[in-house]
Amino acid sequence: MPRIARVAPGGLVYHVMNRAVGKTQLFRKEADYEDFQQILIEACERKPMQILSYCMLPDRWHLIVLPKKDGQLTDFVRWVTHTHAVRWRASHKTIGFGHLYQGRFKNFIVQRDESLTNLRGYVERLGLTEGLVKRAEKWQWSSLWARLNGPDELKEILEACPVSRPAAWTDRVNRPIDDMELSRIETSLVRSRPYGDDKWLAQTAAKLGLQHTIRPQGRPRKTPVSKKK
Repeated sequence: MPRIARVAPGGLVYHVMNRAVGKTQLFRKEADYEDFQQILIEACERKPMQILSYCMLPDRWHLIVLPKKDGQLTDFVRWVTHTHAVRWRASHKTIGFGHLYQGRFKNFIVQRDESLTNLRGYVERLGLTEGLVKRAEKWQWSSLWARLNGPDELKEILEACPVSRPAAWTDRVNRPIDDMELSRIETSLVRSRPYGDDKWLAQTAAKLGLQHTIRPQGRPRKTPVSKKK
């Protein structure tokens, strides 16, 4: 196969996630996972993207990517999602049954520091977190397994991370994530909040118009009106 064109380093790092609508399983058998991996390979040929980490789970998938320019993320993920939905419906003989995905993909920006390292560990650990394997590197449908055991065409789409991985990376991925960091990641997943330290978070939210993601949720409490005597 032709060598995949590379994009230059730079830009914002994103975590991207999409899940199936309702209780549909995106990946029911090994062939489903293999088909999606092939779609990622084709997507990187058609619409070059730096993929840093990924993981596929029965009802969803996660990517950590580094686009080069504005609009590239949406273009890439839209092609992946649409192509997967079309091929999945044909493979499972459910054409005309409605949407496969719950909606537009969710994403959040990641700071290029220890936060990115933590997030990569979170994503590559998901097979273990979900109880699908005893060790994270045994989950065949993640970038951790692919870098260790995957075919060349799969390794080819995986980029070096702009933040170096710590030594003994596989052992680190297998260790539970700190509760505080896990809570911050889960909040970013739910609210599309940038993920990083507090100073970077405030600056990034202000710069990109994402202040709503860091405001307290729910209605503001009403200040009691004092009664006139």
